[in-house]
Amino acid sequence: MTTPADVHDVRDPEQPGRLLTIERDALIPLLRGRAEEDFARPVAACPGWTVRDVLAHCSAALTRVAEGRFEPGVFSPGSNDRDIAERAGWSDARIVDELERGMTEAGPVIAGADGKLDGLALGEWVHAGDVREALGEPGAYGGAGLPDALALLARLTRERGHVPLHADLDDLDEPLRLGETGGERPPGRFIGDGPTLVRLYAGRPVDGAPAFELAGVEAAELNIYG
Repeated sequence: MTTPADVHDVRDPEQPGRLLTIERDALIPLLRGRAEEDFARPVAACPGWTVRDVLAHCSAALTRVAEGRFEPGVFSPGSNDRDIAERAGWSDARIVDELERGMTEAGPVIAGADGKLDGLALGEWVHAGDVREALGEPGAYGGAGLPDALALLARLTRERGHVPLHADLDDLDEPLRLGETGGERPPGRFIGDGPTLVRLYAGRPVDGAPAFELAGVEAAELNIYG
């Protein structure tokens, strides 16, 4: 049982990079030596994309951050498609190598960006969960990075004035408060585990997830990517 260190709105600049490093150490070994057909598996959370496409997108995004390349339209759907197309001739191993470097080198840049890139780190962690699920690996949207991911999610939703929610999580010792505070709308209530909460906020399917309770708010309202 772990309580996230960032239960208040004080930004920990090292948290996004720490989240990427933890996920790097879990994901990269799973990808090394995978058969070519594994990289061609479809990713349910990203219609039209394969595992390889998601990894190429993530490696490109993190490399851009590490190198400080933020041209107009960066991270738009068109930019993402171009990044994937540029890597079409790369080997799977080369994409994994770039991803490993990006997950290592982007952290310090994100730390110094005054919070502007924190959401990108969370998004890359979610994409790693998408890949784990597509490969049939355990730990999607969970694992050792979950406390940092939940704390980061809570802070980002508060900063963005998202719909208020109180979450009683199996994974944490204390309730997690997400979304705006002090508003007129009473907070919704979630009871369940952390990975399921992440799925809801990331707009990922919850079919087959452990049982949970959600009251006072619709699942679609939680989606931060909707």
